[in-house]
Amino acid sequence: MFEQQSLNRTRGALGAAEFDAGLRKHMLRVYNYMASGVLLTGIVAMLVASTPALYQPIFGTPLKWVVMLAPLAFVFLFSFRIEKMSASTAQTLFWVFSGLMGLSLASVLLVFTGASIAQTFFVTAVMFLSMSLYGYTTGRDLSKMGSFLIMGLIGVVLASLVNLFLQSSALQLVVSVIGVIVFTGLTAWDTQNIKSQYAEHYGHEANSKLAVFGALSLYLNFVNLFQMLLNLMGQREE
Repeated sequence: MFEQQSLNRTRGALGAAEFDAGLRKHMLRVYNYMASGVLLTGIVAMLVASTPALYQPIFGTPLKWVVMLAPLAFVFLFSFRIEKMSASTAQTLFWVFSGLMGLSLASVLLVFTGASIAQTFFVTAVMFLSMSLYGYTTGRDLSKMGSFLIMGLIGVVLASLVNLFLQSSALQLVVSVIGVIVFTGLTAWDTQNIKSQYAEHYGHEANSKLAVFGALSLYLNFVNLFQMLLNLMGQREE
């Protein structure tokens, strides 16, 4: 409720037309960053997966743990340092992060068939766009969902880390089902939160950084939703 009231106050102070135009421009920047990050991740993943000279030294050695855990370290870096970063630094780190995610996801392309990857990507895109549109247009305050979704996210991350060592198919199934629910909900919640942050931090430099951070949030939702759905729907190479 507080976020919606803040949004309405800022909208009224700036003038509805001016605020809405600025918000649309801001959201377009967020989605452009996010889509570009997904594209970069896909290019890197396909390049590595199709080049034995690249993926064998990574996934055939302990270096794979660095590649798999490095994205998580970047998320923490963003979370704790975003306020002190310049907009250009935040953008640079976002591109580096997207490239690292591509290295990590290359292992997925080696396991699942191309047809199932394409099908899952399409389903992910439809689900993501639907929930992001809902988060952008709904008049319902989604902030109350936040605490439950964050708890679910922490549970998914911890269980996924544990399963890296256990390799339990049953645990992976449970994590994937819960993960789909969590990241679907986070997509709507984060989209509405991006709108609220735009209102609260109205200003060029602040919103330039917030656009990158918002793109990172949506990017993570998309990529993780894709991986969770792939674990449920994907057909493995024989």
